[in-house]
Amino acid sequence: MTLLVIVLLVLGAWLVMTFNGLVKLRNQVANAFRQIDVQLKRRHDLIPNLVESVKGEMKFEKETLERVVQARAAAVSAGQGGNMNEILAKEGQLTQALGRLFALSENYPNLKSNDNVRQLMEELTHTENQIGFSRQFYNDVVTKFNTAQQVFPTNLFASLLGFSPSELWELPSDSPERENVKVNLSI
Repeated sequence: MTLLVIVLLVLGAWLVMTFNGLVKLRNQVANAFRQIDVQLKRRHDLIPNLVESVKGEMKFEKETLERVVQARAAAVSAGQGGNMNEILAKEGQLTQALGRLFALSENYPNLKSNDNVRQLMEELTHTENQIGFSRQFYNDVVTKFNTAQQVFPTNLFASLLGFSPSELWELPSDSPERENVKVNLSI
């Protein structure tokens, strides 16, 4: 009888520790996603200023500017209640549109010498780097959380305790970001 009580106490203590550990990891996943969200918001806020700053100089690149504005609008709306795959797809389209804008801006010497444009591009580049680091941290935390749920004996209880795996932030297989960069060095 005493042995049974001890086993039940040990099992109960283990379940409490397992539950608390999974809650901690789930909260870290949510926090990591919110860190990405903060950086995405910063990027979304910088883009209209950049577009306005380059609009006058890049009047021949109206289509590129419109794509950036449309991609930003889609990314903002995806972030409001969208699922991870939708957010990732829309943010990927925005990244591609910004890349095109950055590449085209190299053809405009006045833009490169404009302090406001240069500062906005530097801030946007810094924000893009922060987004990359935040995504990496998010994936690290999600991997820990998912692994904690999948290892024995936790896997026997995780779903019963209300836990489910989180999605990694990864590029869809058909994402333009997966394509090789085309470099043309011809003059």
